[in-house]
Formats: sequence, structure tokens, C-alpha cells
Amino acid sequence: MTTTPPKAALNGLTRALAVALAPYQITVNAIAPGWVRTPMSESELLELDRDGMVMNPLHRVGQPSDIALAALWLTDEANAYTTGAVIPVDGGQRAMLPMPWAADPRD
Repeated sequence: MTTTPPKAALNGLTRALAVALAPYQITVNAIAPGWVRTPMSESELLELDRDGMVMNPLHRVGQPSDIALAALWLTDEANAYTTGAVIPVDGGQRAMLPMPWAADPRD
């Protein structure tokens, strides 16, 4: 299974809105979730579990509460200085992606 990073449009919109709304003390952030167990994803997750595929370094599927807790964290007044961020809540999936600037190990 391969994962893809958040879409460029999400990154760009988040950053542009963060800059545009900063003068009004409005922060804008986004959450980029990985696989999350929901009724819609259940059949795909069962197939991945059956095939024994490791989905992320934490070796578990996210729960809706994982995403909710990230959103709650962003609403805390203690995080009022965080803006323009796209926060991955994916169990480390993005950390497993090859770095675009890294040398190809086959070379």
C-alpha cells in the first residue's frame, strides 16, 4: 500500500488563508488524516488487515477520536500562535514516504 501526501491545494489554501486572515488574529490550520476506521473504510481495512499489510509505524488504524483530539488541540488557546500548518494525524505514514531530495538507493 502506498500513501500520498496531502494535496497541494490543501497546503496552498491553508497557507494562503493563514496569511490573509492573520491581521484579524484568525488562525487557519488543516488536519491531514491517514487511514481512519469508519463505516465507509471498514471493508478496505479488513482487506488490508487480512493481507497483513503494515499501514504505519504505529501498526494501527486511526480512530475518529484521534482526528477529533487533533482538532481539539488546535482550538486550545495555548496554540493561538499556530497558523498555516497542515498537521498529519496518520500514525507516521508520512514519515515513511521517501524524501524527494534523497538519493535513490538503487543508484
